[in-house]
Amino acid sequence: MSFSDADLARKLEALLGPEAVLSGSAAGRAYDCDSYTVEKNNPAAVVLPRTTEEVAKVVRWCYQNNVPFTARGAGTGLSGGALPAMGGVIISTKKMAKILDIDLPNRCLLAQTGIANKKISDAVKEKGLYFAPDPSSQSVSTIGGNIGENSGGPHTLKYGVTVQHILGITMVDPTGEILKLGGKIEGAPGYDFIGLIVGSEGTLGIVTEAWVKLNVLPKTVSTALIAYRTIADATKTVADIIAQGTIPAALEMMDRGILRAVNMAFGFEYPANTEAMLLIECDGEPDQVAREMEAVQQVCQRNKAIEIRVAEDEVERARLWVVRKKGIGAMGRIAPSIVTHDGVIPRSKLPEMLEFVYDVSFRYSIGVANIFHAGDGNLHPCFYFNDRDPNQVQRVVEAGEEIIRRCIELGGSVSGEHGIGVEKIDLMPLMFSPADLELQALSKRIFNDGMLCNPCKVLPNQKGCVEYKKHWKGAAC
Repeated sequence: MSFSDADLARKLEALLGPEAVLSGSAAGRAYDCDSYTVEKNNPAAVVLPRTTEEVAKVVRWCYQNNVPFTARGAGTGLSGGALPAMGGVIISTKKMAKILDIDLPNRCLLAQTGIANKKISDAVKEKGLYFAPDPSSQSVSTIGGNIGENSGGPHTLKYGVTVQHILGITMVDPTGEILKLGGKIEGAPGYDFIGLIVGSEGTLGIVTEAWVKLNVLPKTVSTALIAYRTIADATKTVADIIAQGTIPAALEMMDRGILRAVNMAFGFEYPANTEAMLLIECDGEPDQVAREMEAVQQVCQRNKAIEIRVAEDEVERARLWVVRKKGIGAMGRIAPSIVTHDGVIPRSKLPEMLEFVYDVSFRYSIGVANIFHAGDGNLHPCFYFNDRDPNQVQRVVEAGEEIIRRCIELGGSVSGEHGIGVEKIDLMPLMFSPADLELQALSKRIFNDGMLCNPCKVLPNQKGCVEYKKHWKGAAC
């Protein structure tokens, strides 16, 4: 069944009320992409449900009327996961931001998935607890988006990614049925469907509520920012710290391009001959943290660190974190557009890979800055450019594909935490065989045997996506 955009909006208004539906050209432009702005496509309408039941009502109507739908949280995704690839309906979770239950004795919390990541930690901080996954966008990125992409963050090295911290979920499947999987108990017997759904990028259904695990705040945290004259000295430090058996809570790297942007945006100062900085954080019991930070500093000094700043209090610690947490946002001072890539390589290949990234940037005449999770080899090359110039857009896409190809050649992955979305969908066959991809398609069909729920994402060569893909690739230019 087909509807005009106006008719479709009216049908949705009849379901949820006019205040819960956005339509028209302005709404289309506001929701035509996520933070991967290279590819765009307008939805026919946007709905703003407040409960799981309202989400189910919309999904059921879309299923019955053959209308595609795509879940969206804050739109901070970096691979086009929230792009309405076949138009249809955007189901926004922004009105679903309530904490529903806090179970302090069992250290877990139930929340709607439109809540911002950081608000969960803020809600239990006074009780000495927090939610460990901390993507750099955590002040705005939603738990639903974190679940969809299996997000990590700077503390992934020690605490793991989102899937290690999700105990149970409520999900609306692609037909509109409400499913409850897991609960408060870890390691329940049976098939691990939560492990399948976390990281599935909204292609298996829409997660509306989640029980999340809460960690105890560490007694002591020590943070250091270390400057180096060369990329090689910084990357060797990373390898040596891990090799000696020290696993910091965070081990992050920023190159001169990022430092320049943060200086322009926030007045952050650093030694004039700095080419790279490491941000290293250790946490835990006081004696343990003191030993770890002393061992870390010794490695840094052996690898020719030119400055080591150790935070003396929480105010100074927050100041040191600015260079990492605000680095990507600060790139707006250098260029109007940025694409942040997300390849993974073995730590030992960092020097070789970074040299390759700079070479690609030179060959394609596109600016690049690097800010990434050095401890686990998760690279984030940030290409900056003007997306109003189709030639620059094309060069950025080709440069990014060359970098991801090289990551795979070095034994890495197409993605660490940003997901596949539409950005990397054509690169999946480089990492997976046809049999591997068919097995993934079979897994998808457990929950989603059609083309309506977040179509044209993750898996390549989906029927019906080819013509739409030509349309939204052209729309970006």
